[in-house]
Amino acid sequence: MTVAALISGGVDSAVAVHMLCEQGLRPDLFYIKIGSGPQGEWDCTAEEDWEMSSAIARRYGLKLELVDLQAEYWNRVVGYVIERLRAGLTPNSDVMCNKLIKFGCFEERVGYQYDRIATGHYATTEVDEERRMWLCTSPDAVKDQTDFLAQLDGSIIRKSLFPVGGLPKEEVRRIAEENHLAPAHRRDSQGICFLGKVQFSELARRYLGEREGIVVEKETGNVIGRHKGYWFYTIGQRKGLGFGGGPWYVVKKDTSRNIIYVSHGYQTLAAYSTHVPLAAPNFITLNPFATDGVFELTFKIRHTPEFTHGTLHVKDGHYAIRSSNPVQGVAPGQFATLYDIHRHRCYGSAEIAG
Repeated sequence: MTVAALISGGVDSAVAVHMLCEQGLRPDLFYIKIGSGPQGEWDCTAEEDWEMSSAIARRYGLKLELVDLQAEYWNRVVGYVIERLRAGLTPNSDVMCNKLIKFGCFEERVGYQYDRIATGHYATTEVDEERRMWLCTSPDAVKDQTDFLAQLDGSIIRKSLFPVGGLPKEEVRRIAEENHLAPAHRRDSQGICFLGKVQFSELARRYLGEREGIVVEKETGNVIGRHKGYWFYTIGQRKGLGFGGGPWYVVKKDTSRNIIYVSHGYQTLAAYSTHVPLAAPNFITLNPFATDGVFELTFKIRHTPEFTHGTLHVKDGHYAIRSSNPVQGVAPGQFATLYDIHRHRCYGSAEIAG
């Protein structure tokens, strides 16, 4: 069996490589190069990532190759982010980075030559009695990354290996320390996938500019401030608004008139909803909701350890979730990830519709 392992310079992918070698496999290692800007320039973190990846390759005597996907990333993922922001939606670059780059472009460029692709994601797989493979959650609920993988298709999941997916993070750290792996004490990466210190606000300002508009209290119609463009805000946002007399929640955006609507208070009902409309659901293995009806399930609308119970309502090809409890910040453009009632199998995900 030939195995390609994606290595990032972090502890998770390093331990994944260690575990593969412990099983007697000799994976070829690949580092996906994407700089912190359109020209592909390296920052200090990326340079250290490469050094750590090289140290792991030397440690186990494995081949390491750099795969430059800079142009593809900025065309596909950053292009997706800007298009969604312009439409007034809230993009999820981590989901699309996995779909389009780590498991998309890489497969087109290199991965097709290998039987299996291994990564350091926290997820598991299982095969049912009909030999169908399912994406399943990690026992470490805090680190579980199935929501970031839920836009992949079944052929990719059947080919994927997640060596650390069945371990808690503490165990992964312990393995790295006991085996003196170079990234053992590195902090986990944060922020937009591959973009380092670049934030959505910086991308929006660079590609969409600024356009002044008004901020309106939804309940009263009073103008409480001004803003520099609806694309800088997301539904459910509370922090970093900069409007006096808060707390305020963003509860609605009028993109045609460039108006931001807010509601006042820490527990304002306007910031919560039990209705989550879905668009173009992606089912990884099969669609367990192929007929019209109401189906019990659990779901997430953001990256969080907690699952929410609800029902999926299907009629004439249209899908919507009715949550058992109100959920805060149902933001169109984000993804709702669908799971079974046991919070185990991940069926797939769908973009939250406007």
